[in-house]
Amino acid sequence: MIIGYILGWILTGLIVGALGRFAIPGPNPMSIGMTIGVGMAGAFVGGIVSYALGLRGPSIIIAILVTAGIVWLMQRSRPGGRTTP
Repeated sequence: MIIGYILGWILTGLIVGALGRFAIPGPNPMSIGMTIGVGMAGAFVGGIVSYALGLRGPSIIIAILVTAGIVWLMQRSRPGGRTTP
């Protein structure tokens, strides 16, 4: 039961992380593990935002938008990363 829950979070993190990376143009040199971590963080924060807005059920779109924002912030904070929009 718990292993299925953990595997579900990993799969969700991979899908949401990949879609979030795809939404931001430019090079995104992240490993699979980093993509999963960013996707999981985006899904978690997106779930909190969805709950705060009173939305029912999973909101994958908000999770992808939050993940894209995290990827964008990572690009801007990286040395040599894009600094102009």
